[in-house]
Amino acid sequence: MRAHLRSVAGSLIVLTLGFLVVAAAQTGGDETPIGKKWWPSRWGADDQRGAAHLMTPQKVLEGASLIHTGKVYQLGHVYERDMPTFPFRTFRLTIPAFRAAPRGTNMQVGRDEFFVGEIGQMGTQMDGLGHVGCRLPDGDTYYNGFKSQDFEDAYGLKKLGIENAGVFFTRGVLIDVLGAKHADRLPVGYEISLDELQSALEAEKLTIRPGDVVLVRTGHTKLWKKDNDQYNSGEPGIGLAAAKWLISQDVAMVGSDNWGIEVDAPRRKRPIEVHQWMITKNGIYFLENLDLEELAADKAYEFAFIFAPLKLKGATGSPGNPIAVR
Repeated sequence: MRAHLRSVAGSLIVLTLGFLVVAAAQTGGDETPIGKKWWPSRWGADDQRGAAHLMTPQKVLEGASLIHTGKVYQLGHVYERDMPTFPFRTFRLTIPAFRAAPRGTNMQVGRDEFFVGEIGQMGTQMDGLGHVGCRLPDGDTYYNGFKSQDFEDAYGLKKLGIENAGVFFTRGVLIDVLGAKHADRLPVGYEISLDELQSALEAEKLTIRPGDVVLVRTGHTKLWKKDNDQYNSGEPGIGLAAAKWLISQDVAMVGSDNWGIEVDAPRRKRPIEVHQWMITKNGIYFLENLDLEELAADKAYEFAFIFAPLKLKGATGSPGNPIAVR
């Protein structure tokens, strides 16, 4: 009898465990802190470029077709010591003194610069696909399911380095949320809703197309070098609902005149989750700390967008001076 009871109990345990395994699989075995498992990428299990694949010859021609006057807008800030930087990031550029005598009968002299800093993560910057991930039980996981233990290296990422991104030449769209609200500057912590984003776009009589670069104006740049502490304290920006809509529009990149694209305020419980949804899950690039004031003043809402990130092997991002041309 005891042997029979032990046998029955053992069978019940096996059945219970089997039920739990099946139930776990049915109720979200692929769930993560940021939703369902996001890999493999639609561009393949080995892909390292993400939405940069949307840069097709057709998008280049579409962008070029928007150039009518030849006016160029520089969207990047000057890189300098007194620009806003986070306390744990460094920007230092010096000119070493050369004591050598002039060379040749033409008396040639010259200078070089010496730079120390987080070159891809300060000032106007493009966030690459190796910049932000999500901690899972089996390791920190990034775009396309790549695990940090498999590609991180002190001397540069072995996968997802910014050198994989390539050049962006496409149709650009400015969504001037600040202009639509007739405000001077959106306050720190202000979340741009999906309705506000779409309303501003409708006022411009534009739509988003696959492969576009979308730039969102908040006015946060007006604090640049005027109140760096306030600039760094948080930011207005898009929320997750607006981000998910942009993802559904198949954009290649999202940029803004703030330091992180998305709304941020002190003590947020889910920090930079828009980064995770757009970069980590969907391979969409970010372009941060832009100057969009001249574009907005000219109501230049549609333009050719051009940006070539530096080919910094293994870097998480790139500096640069993106341009819009009309």
